Amino acid sequence: MLYLKDLVYHPAATPTAILKSVNLELAPQQMGLIVGPSGSGKSTLLEILAGLARKSSGNIQWRQQELTPDQLQQLAGLVFQFPERHFCGNTILDELRLGHPELSKERMDQALKAVGLSHLSMNTSPRSLSGGQQRRLALAVQLIRQPYLLLLDEPTAGLDWSMRRQLINVLAKLKTEWSLLVVSHEPGEMVSIADRCWTMDHGKLAPIDPASLIEQQAAIKGQTA
Repeated sequence: MLYLKDLVYHPAATPTAILKSVNLELAPQQMGLIVGPSGSGKSTLLEILAGLARKSSGNIQWRQQELTPDQLQQLAGLVFQFPERHFCGNTILDELRLGHPELSKERMDQALKAVGLSHLSMNTSPRSLSGGQQRRLALAVQLIRQPYLLLLDEPTAGLDWSMRRQLINVLAKLKTEWSLLVVSHEPGEMVSIADRCWTMDHGKLAPIDPASLIEQQAAIKGQTA
């Protein structure tokens, strides 16, 4: 169980806190979805949970144990928005082995199978893949680390309908083994596979029923159509 209690992030350089008393619970094998506009604090929350930024106050627990940033880096795997921009390897093999030179073929095969890319040659260039395949490769890179918690920042951004659907199907399978926390300003079809949903606005997190979120998003689309 991931448990956040009164989490605050207030850097000295900002006049007000970026995250304001955030409370959240996410059980194993659940997918949580946080929806909010750009600048609401969603990505900052993921960076704190990934151990890349330090909270100002509050508690972050996993299985009732308070975690330090170093421990969070071991617990969580973060897939950034547009992760394909950060690929460094010339081949899929290179990309998977970055930081893991002794990685076994079995472990790589398992990660690629989990994201639906087992049919690809290890010698394929990541840059030759479709947008959806690149997002799934970025997920495989994190699965290599065998985290307990997968964090995804706008995973469907910039993808067409078919690629979004393929990625959502992969996420639905991954949540049978991992806890997933996804943030997005346009959740779309991801709401249909979410177990818990929240909205975020100006650093404040509020729970919302998935069905209510679907209605809310439909109303917003109706207003902008």
